[in-house]
Amino acid sequence: MLLHLDASARRRSFSREIGDAVADAWKRAHPDDAYVRRDLALEPPPPIGEAWTELCDYVLEHQITDPARYKEAVRTAAQAEAWAVVEPLLTELVAADTLLIATPMYNFSVPAVLKAWIDQVTFPRMSLAGTRIVVAYARGGAYGPGMPREPFDHHERYLRDFFSGHFAVDDAVFVGTEMVNALLDPALAARRGEHERSRAAALEAADRIGAPL
Repeated sequence: MLLHLDASARRRSFSREIGDAVADAWKRAHPDDAYVRRDLALEPPPPIGEAWTELCDYVLEHQITDPARYKEAVRTAAQAEAWAVVEPLLTELVAADTLLIATPMYNFSVPAVLKAWIDQVTFPRMSLAGTRIVVAYARGGAYGPGMPREPFDHHERYLRDFFSGHFAVDDAVFVGTEMVNALLDPALAARRGEHERSRAAALEAADRIGAPL
């Protein structure tokens, strides 16, 4: 199963475009496999609350590492409400062989809706080893190796650290476009070609990446 998440607040966005290209290539190669799409911007997960932290504490205290047993942590009405939010999100994630996240960079990091989803589905010592993860991204500036703004990248760096540190997935694939703001900002107009080349390369790579997932 492919679980496809969208996090951009824009209905027509470059991260959605690249994510769609990956998903379309995957669907052509796997016409009979399950595909689930969740738009986090359209249906944003709520922030975690105290009841969620109680579920997390119980799982940690009782050393529960199997997501199928997390429901054992539910002991109060408030915890049941928190679990009702977690359960459908977690069920989709655990069932997925491949996780595709289409996300822009907002303020040097990921959108709040994506962070909320991450918080809802992540529990102590939870492993998704063996799950393939692809991130389709778009950024207003240039944050690649050697660029002046590279130190401000808390987008790809955060996601790579999270996937490795919490989910035991060290080989996530990132494909995306940069310098999107060159389309709007007169000060960046001279770099529009840089964005266009980046976008074309990302769409070409997305087609190659999606099929063998």
